[in-house]
Amino acid sequence: MTSIAPRFRLSDLSVPFVGAPMAGGPSTPALAAAVTVAGGLGFLAAGNRPADGVRADVEQVRALTGGPFGVNVFVPQAANTAAPGAAVDPAAHRSVAAYRDALQETARDYGVELPATDPADDDGWAVKLELLEQLRVPVVSFTFGLPAASVLARLAAVGSTTSVTVTSVPEAEAAARAGADLLTVQGPAAGGHRGTHRTEDVAGEEPLAELVAAVRTAVDLPLVAAGGIASPADAAAVRAAGADAVQVGTLLLRTHEAGTSAAYREALGSGRYRETVVTRAFSGRLARGLRNGFIDRYSNIAPAAYPEVNQLTKPLRAAAAAAGDPEVISLWAGPAFAAARECPAADVVAQIAGG
Repeated sequence: MTSIAPRFRLSDLSVPFVGAPMAGGPSTPALAAAVTVAGGLGFLAAGNRPADGVRADVEQVRALTGGPFGVNVFVPQAANTAAPGAAVDPAAHRSVAAYRDALQETARDYGVELPATDPADDDGWAVKLELLEQLRVPVVSFTFGLPAASVLARLAAVGSTTSVTVTSVPEAEAAARAGADLLTVQGPAAGGHRGTHRTEDVAGEEPLAELVAAVRTAVDLPLVAAGGIASPADAAAVRAAGADAVQVGTLLLRTHEAGTSAAYREALGSGRYRETVVTRAFSGRLARGLRNGFIDRYSNIAPAAYPEVNQLTKPLRAAAAAAGDPEVISLWAGPAFAAARECPAADVVAQIAGG
């Protein structure tokens, strides 16, 4: 029988730092390994990535480091216990059709054809779960919902520690009941997607330290605080509120190991963009990014429909990235994006966790 290594605990880290999983390119095996080698917990993003790509990424991380790392998975609606097997809403379908019509002018500008949408697309959920069982990665985290207790138990049985992203006390309590080993508590300043357990939900605006304190009172699980952490003082504040570690994403976007595109990197450091806003325009889920032309044009009409909106805008984003045009790219980032700099990832770990 194959022996199972002891399950990962946050207290095993020499540095209480987690590298945020950033789907769409920024998270790479090199970045995950660099954070782990620096003493933290590096992460790979499995969301919207084929299973064979996830396998290759895990193999690369293991070739670069023998330390702990994680893989983050998007929870599809059908597997989400917060919205179990909900049928497609005809009104939402009509909204997606209207959004497609609105996007046609931009599509013509870039010479792309908007694809058909499939609300039932589950991002290879079953295949990825089976793969992660086989790979026995140290940590498997979930975003966009709460998987069934049986899913968490399957992963625990092969030695993986499980984490669930939560944005409220009720979500945290539900995740604890389901058997999650630890929680990532995400506050309102988080760059990228909000991790609400239902697409249509709007997460609260409670400051991260206050949210962490409330979750700490409600559940007895290790906590990772995420959202807007850009300085040692930010990290110290959330740890004082009850977090066992901090998760950082935006400050890693311009690091040498990140897979962030050239146009995205340039936008972050150019000074051209002055603020971040929360929008559904790119994916149908609320997410925070640099305010650009696409957001200004489409935020007010984008429906709460994931993954359909994400499917519609994907070729537009790809064409804009190829053209080096940041005005139609989803430039996910937190409010402190100007602090992101070109440097090794280890420098960010040392800066935030080392003071």
